Amino acid sequence: MDRFSNINTILAFVTVAREGSVSRAAEVLNLTQPAISHQIKRLGEETGLRLFNRTATGLQITQDGVAVLAKAQQVLDAMSDFQRSARQRVGRVSGKLTIGTIVDPEFIRLGRLLAHLRAEHPGIETELIHGVSGDILTWLKRGRIDAGFYLCGPDDLSGIGSDGGDKIHAIKLADFTYRVIGPDGWQKQVEESDWTSLASLPWIGTPEASVHHRLLARIFEDQDSRPNVVALVDQEASMLEMVRSGIGLSLCRDSIALHQKQSFGLAVCNSVSVPACLCFVALERRKDSPMIAETFDLLHRSW
Repeated sequence: MDRFSNINTILAFVTVAREGSVSRAAEVLNLTQPAISHQIKRLGEETGLRLFNRTATGLQITQDGVAVLAKAQQVLDAMSDFQRSARQRVGRVSGKLTIGTIVDPEFIRLGRLLAHLRAEHPGIETELIHGVSGDILTWLKRGRIDAGFYLCGPDDLSGIGSDGGDKIHAIKLADFTYRVIGPDGWQKQVEESDWTSLASLPWIGTPEASVHHRLLARIFEDQDSRPNVVALVDQEASMLEMVRSGIGLSLCRDSIALHQKQSFGLAVCNSVSVPACLCFVALERRKDSPMIAETFDLLHRSW
């Protein structure tokens, strides 16, 4: 065959290979599962290759699929470069872009994003507004920010902002894990405990909008228990200081939990953990506006 029918077949192939299932690829591409399956079947027929094997947990890429995956990604990268060059020829992207930020700048790689924006689009002026994760959706819908970083559980990605009103467009940047940490000296109470036992210990609570509250509320509801909240804070640095001071338990990103254990002797629970992911979000109806589209493109290429 001399040519492929369109680039969407290659995009579907790369996305399914990355996500490991048609359903997750459909969520990422905002398409139906039959549409994704059709694209994969079409590409297989066009190439004469079997690209995936079906397993009980999803699709497993074949050796032939692995062999052509890198080339497929190069095609998508080349198309992205072409589109970016075309936009730059039409006119320079410029204006004020307000970004909602959360947690620490290093974790969300904020400096890298701002540097790339400055290098590729010097006409974009950025303004940063910092808050807890749940604030980002509220600020988006109120028009206070144009886009922002957001934390949620991995299973929540497709349903962000599904409670009515404006729909949210989200891309996943990274997966990570929260651990339960406690003060030095609480090792016997914390290290091998289950959620029911942990609930009875003093906890440092967070606002309802925070990802800590959202994730823990779901876990404790499933356990039919409630945490013993003795203090309420909205900053990660304050939470860590309160744990170090012996006040109670808190969730903490795994990399920080290890550092706190090594540096301050904090107790880290080994028996339970909480999966989470970092996303970048904007209103669905605004995701194709030049500044926001360029920001999503930069994140796709730089993460």
